[in-house]
Amino acid sequence: MIRAGSFFRAGHFPTLLSSFLYFDVSFMIWVILGAIGTFIVEDLQLTPAERGMMVAIPVLGGALLRIPMGLLADRWGGKRVGMLGMLLTMVPLLWGWMFADHLSDIYALGFLLGIAGASFAVALPLASRWYPKQYQGLVMGIAGAGNSGTIIATLFGPRLAEAYGWNAVFAISLLPLAVVFVIFSMFARDCPTTVKPAKISEYKHVMKMKETWLFSFFYSISFGGFVGLTSYLGLFFFDQYGVSKVTAGDFVTLVVFAGSFIRPIGGYLADRYGGIKLLMWLFSGGMVTLFIIGTLPSVYVTLGLFFVTFLFFGAANGALFQIIPTYFPKEVGLVTGFVGAVGGFGGFFLPNVLGTMKQWTNSYSYGFWMMVVMMMVTVWIIQKLQKNMKSGIHQSTEAVKQSVRV
Repeated sequence: MIRAGSFFRAGHFPTLLSSFLYFDVSFMIWVILGAIGTFIVEDLQLTPAERGMMVAIPVLGGALLRIPMGLLADRWGGKRVGMLGMLLTMVPLLWGWMFADHLSDIYALGFLLGIAGASFAVALPLASRWYPKQYQGLVMGIAGAGNSGTIIATLFGPRLAEAYGWNAVFAISLLPLAVVFVIFSMFARDCPTTVKPAKISEYKHVMKMKETWLFSFFYSISFGGFVGLTSYLGLFFFDQYGVSKVTAGDFVTLVVFAGSFIRPIGGYLADRYGGIKLLMWLFSGGMVTLFIIGTLPSVYVTLGLFFVTFLFFGAANGALFQIIPTYFPKEVGLVTGFVGAVGGFGGFFLPNVLGTMKQWTNSYSYGFWMMVVMMMVTVWIIQKLQKNMKSGIHQSTEAVKQSVRV
């Protein structure tokens, strides 16, 4: 059991807090198009497929930029790269405030918002490297709970857009970003015992390991589902159930709250019971709830099911990033960037699938059921992985016994 006193003495809490705030404000900005998407859709008269692409492009930008950000953080230091990332994030916010009035502008600035999404590959390793192995799940969960920035975006974004116009929301977002930049620059510190960056050949070796790709696939389901649904659910509730734009944002806020703050608990449970075992149960639960959601029940039943689904996704995110530092302690920045990138691709495809299936079939059901199929595949892979792990442990035990006899 983890004791609070020993935890605070084990690492550098100001860096952990700064990493959380950096990730929090970055995540808020990353999903801002989804939060105010209903206003943009109405203003620009977008089709269902265009809506899906609009909220998916920032996720794609984050996916493509996470690996470079992870590499730079490993070589230049997380603090320096984090400060650079926040400065660059100001560019699309200024663009959205002063110049965005066409769909092409939204697509372009949306991709640049991916810089904020790439903060994941910087914030988590920066915090993780200060703490020993037994605290990795909790640390990664606390820092990763910065995805709660979505709550700020979905709760206040629609209200600000209704009061001042959706362009003004980009300007207002600059204020918390500037505050966090100051806090981060003052209190974040790079761990002095951080290992030296690995050579390119060593990175290639990591990419050849099956665990890297398996974790990436798992994350494309858990985090891809989290961020993809977060970006699209406001549009879904507004279109499917006819609720107001602000109410749709409140619904998203509720379910994202569940997924964000369960993440540290997922990391803690993974520390205690094992990350792989926990993932199997979480994905199995999500598979059931999404299947029922695909039947499109009443609005409040759907809301409750999404609340439970986001609990599964959030805990799975925390559990998965408890596993990575134990497998890749020296390349944690690169691997988290790589896994996060693939997870981002999952978040890119999901809104597009939902929007495209809605346009083709006039129903969201098939989009949700396609995700159920992917989760069934995930559970099957985890079961196979568990069997292989047990077989490997058994073989190692027999080898030790044999050597003792000799």
